[in-house]
Amino acid sequence: MNALPSPGSPGSPGSAGATVDADFVRRWLDTATASVDRESERLTELDSPIGDADHGSNMRRGFIAARGAVEQEPPGTPGGVLVLVGRTLISTVGGASGPLYGTLLRKAGKELGDEEAVGADRLRDALRAGVDGVAQLGGASAGDKTMLDALLPAVDALTGALDAGGSLAEGLAAAASAADEGAVATTPLRARKGRASYLGERSVGHQDPGATSAALLVDALAATARDGAA
Repeated sequence: MNALPSPGSPGSPGSAGATVDADFVRRWLDTATASVDRESERLTELDSPIGDADHGSNMRRGFIAARGAVEQEPPGTPGGVLVLVGRTLISTVGGASGPLYGTLLRKAGKELGDEEAVGADRLRDALRAGVDGVAQLGGASAGDKTMLDALLPAVDALTGALDAGGSLAEGLAAAASAADEGAVATTPLRARKGRASYLGERSVGHQDPGATSAALLVDALAATARDGAA
């Protein structure tokens, strides 16, 4: 296991030269699993009017299984952790969410390859690869009332913050804010992809559960970086 460097050092999450290792991704998984568990009822409530009323329970089951898989045989690289989590979500989360979230994390993990630690730019590139994979798999784009309405603004905000010289923690904080705003902004949209699209105009006025759960994962990533930099 590669321990994160001490706060304020060139490799700490709060510095521009931050590194992300397997321990960082495992801590993100712990935080994300706790967040999904805590918000599972709300996710299901959001899913009830426009979906199958199971998004929260499905996500909760998948992340608990993913955390168990990582604890049983911890990969030694950040990419390895992401690939294992993605593979587990595909096999345990029902509906379209399993393949979509599995693709997001597997693509990101494969982009990181076998590197033991990566910098902020490499993490951004990996997240971008994952989001592109989700868009390709689901055939969706911004404004279609899907998880992409949280993920695309998040990656754009991260990119903008890093390009401006911000630290990884600052970039992920910006990404989390953008993801949260993107999720809320799905409320007035008409769904054009997925189960909700069958409802037509009746999908208007409901916040998308997939965008909401995506924002939770970005929030967990920001919290992991923030706590590491504290």
